[in-house]
Amino acid sequence: MPDLIARLQQHQTVGQAPRGELEWLIAHGTLEHYEPGHLIATKGEPVDALYILLSGRVTHYMDQGGHWRKALDWHAGDVSGQLPYSRMITAPGNSIVEEASEAFRLGREHMAELPVACPHLTAVFVHGMVDRARAFKTNDLQVEKMASLGKLAAGLAHELNNPASAAARSARLVSEMLEESDVAARALGAAQLDARETALIDRVRVRCFAASGTSVLSPLERADREESIARWLVDRGADESFAAALAETDVSLALLDELAGMLHSEKLVAALRWVAAGCTLRGLARDIERAASRVHTLVSAVKGFTYMDHASVPEPVDVAKGLTDTLALLAAKARGKAASVMVEVPADLPRVRGFGGELNQVWANLIDNALDAVPDGGRVVVTARADGSRVVVRVTDDGPGIPAEVRSRIFDPFFTTKPVGKGTGLGLDIVRRLVDQNEGAIEVESVPGRTEFRVALPTVG
Repeated sequence: MPDLIARLQQHQTVGQAPRGELEWLIAHGTLEHYEPGHLIATKGEPVDALYILLSGRVTHYMDQGGHWRKALDWHAGDVSGQLPYSRMITAPGNSIVEEASEAFRLGREHMAELPVACPHLTAVFVHGMVDRARAFKTNDLQVEKMASLGKLAAGLAHELNNPASAAARSARLVSEMLEESDVAARALGAAQLDARETALIDRVRVRCFAASGTSVLSPLERADREESIARWLVDRGADESFAAALAETDVSLALLDELAGMLHSEKLVAALRWVAAGCTLRGLARDIERAASRVHTLVSAVKGFTYMDHASVPEPVDVAKGLTDTLALLAAKARGKAASVMVEVPADLPRVRGFGGELNQVWANLIDNALDAVPDGGRVVVTARADGSRVVVRVTDDGPGIPAEVRSRIFDPFFTTKPVGKGTGLGLDIVRRLVDQNEGAIEVESVPGRTEFRVALPTVG
């Protein structure tokens, strides 16, 4: 006993306890040695003891979304296992000895006596329980943030890939068309046009460069227009490949007829080639501009979503912008299910006070869950309205609904109705915590064919 008393007195957690309490511990517990790989707690099984770790290391792993992830490490000087007044009955995960360890074990059967026999130690253990609960919550939040980040990163990669690929493809074609434009310009110069002919060609080219009205045409209508222009070109001995460029413009067949009436044979072919090259170059430049603008919009959405350049203090938050940024990052998922997502937010919506990044994570989780719930071709509606001194955001979907028998559990940690590996069971628990941190409230109503989550947040002022 003297040696064990000395070791416990050097322990950073229990070392300040009165000697009598340490002696009580020794009289009711055992000193144990564990080799690496030993399980001192198994998920779902009763936690049978309190462990005062004297040496070594024990790691606690949580099953989150079908994957085992490290949640906490306990080292010499820490206390783990069943603590006084803890409501934990079964282990939430596996506690595995990572390094050869020595621990003092106090069986669960002595927990009821501990507060009377050892009041000082009981207070120490209760404080440790609070710290442990806080550590678990912090870990849960980090896991859900990483899961959300993974989903958004996948969607963002898809969203960025399309405009980036379009810009790269158009840039390559620009190099080719510059050479074609030079050749066409030399051929046109060799045709020795007079002033009237030059003026008409310039008029056709101006019409070509004007904002295209054909963008409202359906794919079938556009194909018909391209085919008509191709036939017109072939009938006049010109290259039908010019049709694709001309079909994307407002150049009419009547204007082309006017051009053909003034120019003949080589002059007409040279003019059409030059005009088509110019139209193609202008179209490629427009495509690159649109692609770059789309990339810029997405990057701005990411910056707005994360609030990465804002201080970590509550501030006025634009809910409308947060919803817009969130939907921009989830657009790929919506398109993948052919789901329609409608946003209805009045222009004069008051700002709320809170943490913008946290609220955006709330919107991301709720909208992502709604998209998971709806069938292919389903519908998600997001609205925000002022209601007295609050702003109420509603996320509604036309999915199958939440069964009544599990509705009361959806905000519980690790509860999920998704298949193994498809969800962490932390999303709605994190949503509830973040809403609470922003002084808001969350409610849910669900019937078959309609589920609505409502988040109410206090307005500024």
